[in-house]
Amino acid sequence: MRPAEAASPVGEPELAPGDRSRRRRRRVLLYVAVAVVAVLGLGAWLLWPAGPPPLTPADVDKAVQRGLQQAQEQQRNAPPDATVADHTITPSLVIVTAQRTDPGNIDTRLGSGVVINAAGAVLTALHVVEGASRIQLAFADGTTAGATVLVTKPESDIAVLAPDQLPDLVVPAVMAGPPPVGDAVYAVGNPLGLTHSLTAGVVSATDRSIPTGRGQLSGLIQFDAAVNPGNSGGPLLNRAGQVVGIVTALANPANQDFFVGIGFAVPIATAGGAAGGPQQ
Repeated sequence: MRPAEAASPVGEPELAPGDRSRRRRRRVLLYVAVAVVAVLGLGAWLLWPAGPPPLTPADVDKAVQRGLQQAQEQQRNAPPDATVADHTITPSLVIVTAQRTDPGNIDTRLGSGVVINAAGAVLTALHVVEGASRIQLAFADGTTAGATVLVTKPESDIAVLAPDQLPDLVVPAVMAGPPPVGDAVYAVGNPLGLTHSLTAGVVSATDRSIPTGRGQLSGLIQFDAAVNPGNSGGPLLNRAGQVVGIVTALANPANQDFFVGIGFAVPIATAGGAAGGPQQ
């Protein structure tokens, strides 16, 4: 009788040597795949961008300081208000020269003016050109022209001049409403023959009245920027270079020929009415 053979466990048939080898390889590949996935997952987690760290009081303080420094730098680099005003009004400025001829005498007066509209009309002070036999204008680009008086407004000491020749480019000034007391203003003109001079000050008062040789001037802007003979008829400007008034007089209780600290201008709403603009 043949010896009894060992029986295989129920449900687990005996594998051939080749099958056992293939199963071991599959298990090894499975372990390797799991390991690779784990390594890749760990690398992705390590390389994934982290969110911003929470802000600390020190971070806030640094951000505030940085913002203040940037604002201060911008303020330092910004041009002064007076420079902006002068740059804005320059193309519209006019030098006004008026001659009066008397027997054996020629009286020449120097004043200022500003181009008021696209037709090239020039706004100035009436006392600069009143009674003149000849009026000469010099525009900002160097163009010179004769002029005639188009409109007068004696109660406001305002005259509108019509040039007989215009520059190639006419640049009317921009008008603005009356500035409040304490606001900065700039007077631009030709004081004492010093062409294109700018002085700075503030509005000292509004709605002033002063006596003149031809009567009373009312509703004036009082300011403390220096003005002298030659400034008359020139513009009074705000910070943006917009015309808020036309310089008409300076306080002169001692009858001096120089500035004594107080100037007056006709509000542009009043002066502009002579040139066809809305009146105050």
